[in-house]
Amino acid sequence: MSRKVRSVRVPKELETMDLSGLMRECEKHLRDLESATLLKQQGNQDAAEALMRARQADLGKKVGKLVWEARVEFGKHKGERI
Repeated sequence: MSRKVRSVRVPKELETMDLSGLMRECEKHLRDLESATLLKQQGNQDAAEALMRARQADLGKKVGKLVWEARVEFGKHKGERI
């Protein structure tokens, strides 16, 4: 899987966001989707659903943190208080 990001348009507030980190989190999420699919195929529906609920919450927190960190960095460069 290619890890290159060729062209992305983002708001000024998110220019400093770690896009590589975001892509890594998405890759981890896709691996967990595959694991959940295998669990479901093996007849373990409850474990598959639990894995997906936990991973979705975790992904949301991590992406939110990356966005927040980028916004804070933008505020530092603009002389704003956040």
